[in-house]
Parts: sequence; C-alpha cells; structure tokens
Amino acid sequence: MDDTDTRLLSELRRDGRAAISDLADSLGLSRATVRARMERLVERGEIAGFTVVTRADVTAAPVRALMMIGIEGKGAERTMARLTGLPAVQAVHSTNGRWDLIVDLATQTLQELDEVIFRIRNIDGVMTSETNLLLSTRKAGRR
Repeated sequence: MDDTDTRLLSELRRDGRAAISDLADSLGLSRATVRARMERLVERGEIAGFTVVTRADVTAAPVRALMMIGIEGKGAERTMARLTGLPAVQAVHSTNGRWDLIVDLATQTLQELDEVIFRIRNIDGVMTSETNLLLSTRKAGRR
C-alpha cells in the first residue's frame, strides 16, 4: 500500500458513498485509476467491506454511555450472559486492567439509563462499576 492508497482509504472513511469521479478529483487521479486501486484494495483484503449508517443508527437511542464493571471471582461469563440479555446493552467487552467488563449502553432517556444501571448493579457478581455518558462521537476520518 502506498501513499495514494492511504489517501484513497482516508477519503473513503470520510465518505464511503463518494462517487469515483469525486474521489478522482480530490486525489488528482483519473477515474480509471481510482476504480482499479479500489478493486485491488478489495481483492487484497485492505478494504473488508462497505457500510451505511442510517438515521436510526444515530437517533434510535440518543442517550449513550459506557459502563465499566468489576466482577467478583470468576463470574464474568455468567455476568456477560445476563448483560447481553438487556435491551439497552449494545455490546459487552471483556478487558484487562482495573475493570473486567465494559458495557456499551443506549437508551431513550436518562431515566431509562438510570434504571438500566440500577439493574446491572444488582446482578450477582457485579462488585463495582463506573458509568460515563458519551457526549459526542467522532469517528476516524469523518468530519
């Protein structure tokens, strides 16, 4: 992968739906060159796929939080299973360091978030937790 491929990937991260002609203009390349480079990047696995972010992905649950959880003993698997059953839980990550689990939460309101946090803290094996609200999100390569 050279500098041109890196710049192409950066443009695609910013706007995965950009027209090849727009990509060619911003990179100073021909459309045929951009198309060929994109095909090569896909074939080599550098581009694993394309995705779309819908309005529902952004607005369905406007209150977002990360909850770090400390687990007692060896109950992480059981706790993870209980957590993944909660509708507000988007993902559960095991981790190292001070916290055993990090839970991605999404709710409609702060009151719903408070209720979910209360339920999680009452799960057997949850010893300690800390929750942080996500105020804004910027993804790599996006404005």
